[in-house]
Amino acid sequence: MNRKVPTRKCIGCGESREKKDLVRIVRSKDGEISIDATGKKNGRGAYICKSAQCLSKAIKGKGLERSFKMSIPQSVYELLEKEMEKLE
Repeated sequence: MNRKVPTRKCIGCGESREKKDLVRIVRSKDGEISIDATGKKNGRGAYICKSAQCLSKAIKGKGLERSFKMSIPQSVYELLEKEMEKLE
């Protein structure tokens, strides 16, 4: 029997992709936002494609702010942009 492949929707482009092809961004209980390389950190997760274009779309469209139901400081976006450059 074939196993179901988990898919998640990118908060930038809105496309559904396999979970392993996306980067998970996590908001912990204390409101700290970070990239979750393992996919196993505790907290609210949002997924985004491994591209700078999707990250900029997510910033413009406030995708992260909607996912986490909070406003996100510019410093966090700058940190995420640096992390994404390493992943590309």
